[in-house]
Amino acid sequence: MDALQRIDALRAELHAHNHKYYVLAEPSISDREFDALLEELAQLEAAHPEAYDPNSPTQRVGGDLTDKFEKVPHRHAMLSLSNSYNAEEVAQWAERVQGSLPGEEVEFAMELKYDGVAISLWYEGGALVRALTRGDGAVGEDVRTNVATIRTVPLKLFPGAPSELEIRGEIFFPWDGFNELNALRRESGEQEFANPRNTAAGTLKLQDSRLVADRPLDCMLYNVDGGAMQAHGVARHSEAVERTATWGFKPPQGRSLEVTTSVDGIMAFVGHWDKARHDLNFAIDGIVIKVNRYDHQKRLGNTAKSPRWALAYKFETERARTELVDVKYQVGRTGAVTPVADLDPVQLGGTTVQHASLHNADQIAKLDLRLGDMVFVEKGGEIIPKIVGVDREAAHAEGLFAPPSFVFPSTCPECASTLERVEGEAQHYCVNSADCPAQVRGRIEHFISRKAMNVDGLGKETVAQLVDAGLLRDVADLYALTEDQLLPLERMAQKSVDNLLNSLTESKAVPFERVLFALGIRHVG
Repeated sequence: MDALQRIDALRAELHAHNHKYYVLAEPSISDREFDALLEELAQLEAAHPEAYDPNSPTQRVGGDLTDKFEKVPHRHAMLSLSNSYNAEEVAQWAERVQGSLPGEEVEFAMELKYDGVAISLWYEGGALVRALTRGDGAVGEDVRTNVATIRTVPLKLFPGAPSELEIRGEIFFPWDGFNELNALRRESGEQEFANPRNTAAGTLKLQDSRLVADRPLDCMLYNVDGGAMQAHGVARHSEAVERTATWGFKPPQGRSLEVTTSVDGIMAFVGHWDKARHDLNFAIDGIVIKVNRYDHQKRLGNTAKSPRWALAYKFETERARTELVDVKYQVGRTGAVTPVADLDPVQLGGTTVQHASLHNADQIAKLDLRLGDMVFVEKGGEIIPKIVGVDREAAHAEGLFAPPSFVFPSTCPECASTLERVEGEAQHYCVNSADCPAQVRGRIEHFISRKAMNVDGLGKETVAQLVDAGLLRDVADLYALTEDQLLPLERMAQKSVDNLLNSLTESKAVPFERVLFALGIRHVG
């Protein structure tokens, strides 16, 4: 077997292993064996640039930089769906559908309404050639380079798939990956992302695909080109979605796709997922109901804005009422001051909520918050609950006996330095960047974090001890630490000190781009 044949064989083998691991969750080799095959392929491709293929497994790690995304017209408009919010509206829609198909039994396919970013994938010759965002519905942006880093999106389809195919779906950020990303931002003093949907959308627009590859986006496909399917003898939407699993796509699991012929069946599906959605590892904001047969879809047609053969059922935004106990202010590594509401614990979306975001001074002033207010808290698609209003009917005493409104502080809660607000920004900042303990701690915690210098053996509590003792005022001070300084600290035995000092030495060899990221310069890295 010559080098080019070996390249082809490795690509096919790695595509198959990727599908087993990420789509089927049934890996057949170890991570080390997979990495060894990938490294062999990378070396062969480097030695044979004439064999370059944008759909090679080596391209999933990212690396391409772009300053713009090509705008491409959609083959078929990406329409929005009409919304419904109760059983009566669903029944009215189903009645209109049946009225347009007199004397025929109508099947309804029901699916989850993923709370993410719509995407249209184009395959030619079985290879992924474009990945278009919705855009304005008529023209989208081609973010193929970034989408190619998502492990559940096949770069090459399995034998038997149509040679040309357009398939649409949703790219989303699973809760566990989103929570881990926010934990890293919280540790480094950066503002947390509000919800997985917006974070997924922003990630797809990043100009460096290596950053996209670091974020565990996922994808579920829900709409296969009906014309292509009918040409392959597939008459129903539900059958087409199930068929995509044989081409390499991730199929719906469990009750994620069902078919019924009645409104009662639709509402039973809605009722199930209104409760079961809290057990999912991704956000959904409703259910999508589609007329199942392609010939029926074609006869029903579209309006200017939406298909007549599909309807979205939207879940109610989850809201709870509770008492505002206090407002506290957190200072991040950049000096940004963020207000956080302390609440009387309340159940919301299957979790106990004790804190809620207030974002900035404008939000506090807009809500006119006072101690003891009964406030409304919503979660919706947001991982971080937010206060959306005050129950004025349960208002506090008026006049002289009214508690004062919360007023955003003018000095830093950590170091008492003046707070400043840059024109055009909503955030207040502590100006004492050199000596504010919170900023010093935040910069050091960010510097030593896993994706930066990756220094082991130095946790938040130890960083705080070192800052409080005056041993650390800047990240450079880390490399001046000695055994004599560390041993007297709590939880610092000889072995721990040795591991920390060795880790600091090893960190000097990390690549420059990670050092740049570790420095945490605003708008850089």
